[in-house]
Amino acid sequence: MGDISRTDERATVGTHSRTRRRFLQAAAVAGIVSAAGCGSAGDNETGTTTEAEVSSPIGTSDSEQIGSGRSPFGERDISDGVSMSEMPDLAGELTVYSGRGEALVGELLSFIEDRYPELTIRPLYNSASELVNQIITEGQNSPGDVFYSVNAGSLGALATRERTQSLADETLSLVPEAFQSPDGSWVGTSGRARAIPYNTDILTESSIPTNIMSFPDTTEFDGQLGWAPTYSSFQAFITAMRLLEGESDTRQWLRGMQELNAQSYADEFQIARAVADGEIAVGFTNHYYIQRVLARRTTDAPLRTTFTQNDAGAIFNVAGACMLDTASDTTLSSNFVRHLLSAEAQDYFARKTFEYPLVPEIEPIGRLPSIDSLNPPESINLTELSNLERTITLLRETGVL
Repeated sequence: MGDISRTDERATVGTHSRTRRRFLQAAAVAGIVSAAGCGSAGDNETGTTTEAEVSSPIGTSDSEQIGSGRSPFGERDISDGVSMSEMPDLAGELTVYSGRGEALVGELLSFIEDRYPELTIRPLYNSASELVNQIITEGQNSPGDVFYSVNAGSLGALATRERTQSLADETLSLVPEAFQSPDGSWVGTSGRARAIPYNTDILTESSIPTNIMSFPDTTEFDGQLGWAPTYSSFQAFITAMRLLEGESDTRQWLRGMQELNAQSYADEFQIARAVADGEIAVGFTNHYYIQRVLARRTTDAPLRTTFTQNDAGAIFNVAGACMLDTASDTTLSSNFVRHLLSAEAQDYFARKTFEYPLVPEIEPIGRLPSIDSLNPPESINLTELSNLERTITLLRETGVL
């Protein structure tokens, strides 16, 4: 795996499992105060992320690579996962409301449909927030069978409104309890972590603070750090900071970063690329943007990933799926979600999006530590990250926006 992160030296697996469980379960229990406010940090996945950024760097279509074990970083063994061939056949008609864009998941859905001659999948693509609102508005007239979300908050919003049905135990058993709703109403399919990309020609990992609140005081970052204030993932990160540190300290942090001459970028993929090019030394991104840049470089770029600990800079969120209460065939719907947890699908998520597979038997791709060595904050409700209104106001008041 090469250079990974200092997270490998952190606390035990058991401690992290309990932490993640408290962190993610809040999304299913609390829901979202208003359906209109359930837009999420991950909704930009269907908007600003282009197909060019997520297309396979191997040279053949993703559908041909599904289940092959090939990756941009070499061959890998996925045989420990449960193959689709070991799962029940799928037959019937299935309407999937997808909060993940067609560029990200379209080929996987096509692969599953092509595998089963008697299966028809009707995907409807939109942002997760818009689809939650649509499902709620449609009520019992909704044609939806499965909702596939880019974030736990949107899944929790539907579960709170009793618009979901419990998934079968055979589906839920494939993923650790930390990454599913306690009542079985939804299950995670892949995960993403906030991360710190840094240029190894300019910085050493030991020179990067493990506490996100210390960044404004790190003078060697003056003019050398990139952020993306207009990007919703960054805004959710600031929302987490408000919840964990309070608005006053968050305001002070933002002003400190301005005094540090933080460089603004349109999105976090650009930040990772700028760090690799030496344009800046360090930045704030979701972890997978770093891996996408590395996968596209013909030579080993001086780009590595590190993580902060137990703070807003260490947020871990999941994409996931639920079976809607309007599902016409509950067996088909639950088994379809089960297919998203197959070895082939988990490998696809790792290769296509560079996210963390949530089935333990499938390793992440690239220079990444295991999920168990990450250290997300304990006391935060993921659904609250969806409400960005106060954060936007704060960013404007400080002149960041």
